[in-house]
Amino acid sequence: MDWGRAKNVLIISFLLLNVLLGYQLWLDIREQLNLNVNTAELPQDKVLLMQQKRISLEANLPLETPELGDLTYNLHSDSRKNAEPVILDKPVDSTIIYSKKELLKTLGNRIPELDQYAFDLLNSSVDQFVLYRVVEGRPMFDVKLTLYISDQKIISFLQDRVELLGTGEAKQVLPAAKIVASLIETYLPDGAVISDIQLGYKGQIFDSEKQVSAPSWRVMLEDGHLFYVHAISGEVATDEAQGEAAANGLR
Repeated sequence: MDWGRAKNVLIISFLLLNVLLGYQLWLDIREQLNLNVNTAELPQDKVLLMQQKRISLEANLPLETPELGDLTYNLHSDSRKNAEPVILDKPVDSTIIYSKKELLKTLGNRIPELDQYAFDLLNSSVDQFVLYRVVEGRPMFDVKLTLYISDQKIISFLQDRVELLGTGEAKQVLPAAKIVASLIETYLPDGAVISDIQLGYKGQIFDSEKQVSAPSWRVMLEDGHLFYVHAISGEVATDEAQGEAAANGLR
């Protein structure tokens, strides 16, 4: 047996094993640091429950708790009745979505009030881009502009348009940490990964021009599942419920 060669093989094997173990240790430390940063505002019992249920919080917890009121608005009559996308005369490159200036320059004269919508990357896909109507920088999750994609070109769009009528009495919203703590305890399944937390407006769409949208936290999971939590009362609705509040609010 060539003992010198065997010795070299063993040394290299031990070095590779040490590198692998060191890399795994670094990943564990990084994961723990991220956990500590993202969960710093959560009660300790909820952090322990997260670990037990293998729930990951990859999104940063927003610290803002502004005072917001319900939005009252008219939904343009052609928004919901016009269920068919509007075909663009000339398809445009889909990459313009990543530049607000380029998007407005290219489609601003074709899509009404385009400057009042903001792109939602996490809720978009390869075949459609989703933008939400924004009010003072906050999205209205019920009022969408969808850009349809084919062969990396924007070929058509479907738009909800609204006329804002007023704002209700402003009240301080619940902290995102309290929202997430309640979801962890009651709603989130084992192994869930929270990928995004955002404050905006959400309501039920009725068969009427006049609509009301309430301040709401949207919590998105990695698998695309959505929870909407009324930011004042704490009532919870899933994306399947489409705005139907759960019976119990936050405790």
